[in-house]
Amino acid sequence: MTQRVARPSESHVSWHQATAFRLLRHHLSARAPGEELLAVLREMGGAQSQVLSAAQISVAARTESVRMDDLESAVWEERSLTKAWCMRRTLYLLPSRDVATFVRGSAGRAEREWLWMRNRGVSERQLEHLIQAVFEELDEPRTRTEMTARVSRSLGLPLRREQGGGWGSRREVTCVRVGEVTCPSGYLLHLAGARGVICSGPNRGTETTFVRADQWLPRWRDVARDSAETELLRIYLHAFGPAAPEDFAWWTGLRLTDVRAIWKRAEDKFAPVMVEGWPAWVLKRDLPQLEKAATDTSTVRLLPFFDAFLLGHRERAHLVDAKHHHRVYRAQGWVAPAVIVDGRALGVWSHRSTPDRLRVRVELFAAVSRATRTAVRAEAEELGRFLGLSHVETQFG
Repeated sequence: MTQRVARPSESHVSWHQATAFRLLRHHLSARAPGEELLAVLREMGGAQSQVLSAAQISVAARTESVRMDDLESAVWEERSLTKAWCMRRTLYLLPSRDVATFVRGSAGRAEREWLWMRNRGVSERQLEHLIQAVFEELDEPRTRTEMTARVSRSLGLPLRREQGGGWGSRREVTCVRVGEVTCPSGYLLHLAGARGVICSGPNRGTETTFVRADQWLPRWRDVARDSAETELLRIYLHAFGPAAPEDFAWWTGLRLTDVRAIWKRAEDKFAPVMVEGWPAWVLKRDLPQLEKAATDTSTVRLLPFFDAFLLGHRERAHLVDAKHHHRVYRAQGWVAPAVIVDGRALGVWSHRSTPDRLRVRVELFAAVSRATRTAVRAEAEELGRFLGLSHVETQFG
């Protein structure tokens, strides 16, 4: 971490205090009651759901008595939870009542797609018409292919199929040609994300559908972008403080210059702290809790792919030793399932399931106590309960 001169009136805390505070805010030091599910998801800053099952396991690590079926019902029947693109233009599982804050608050990241198109000769008028057509076609859940074909017909744009499904995929995707630019279906959705709020709809076979939030979510309430940016920053600091503007920029995918402007609008609510020489900030209302934070008992959790706790800061020395960094933070942006002990990654894990059995394999980076191994097994049992599997086997590699 960068060492800087102390600032006036700042508090000094240890990394132990900072970690204990973050574990508490993420509901990892103690699981929250299941009825607080929506509050937990907001307070942890949402659960990344590029892999939906990972988001569900993130919730299981933080709540009591919730089962996989409960989450499925909340997303598809009650619609109290939803999936939407927000931070870093990745899919997150979010409370529906807060989705506008998360999407509008991070929409500046999607502006890059807008500028990319403008820099390749697409006029602002063409872009506005394109985005408007996307929103009009998402008045009900539609697959990428359906949406793109309807936009093509609506605007008279050539329809094509080309390779490039993201994450290294070479599958063919449907595209439209706008001037000299070919826009894949997924890119159209990201472009629209710079101007509005789109949610994931129910799967249609193996294909995902997408739909406008105002047509999908009950009691939909939109939020102005500047208000959403300020509120999202408060949510972030409440979950990930102490933190710096560079961390919020990393977490959201926003440009640092934009983050500094958002930061300035809300800085009267922040308190400066020094974490063993690293200058950072917390919400003023959270400072007393940070100064008193301590881990009274050992905290052990099995966190899944892309868990929020591992995604909040640009630097990760406080999360994993440098020699094991590549085993948690892998190539192409993948974040591995991690065994977290008192806020640090001490191993990785994987699981396989059959209709009645869960097998968990744990690879620790170094020797741990017998009590820690027992706690890991208990977490595997808890995962089995969440998944509805009666038999759990835990193997240490």
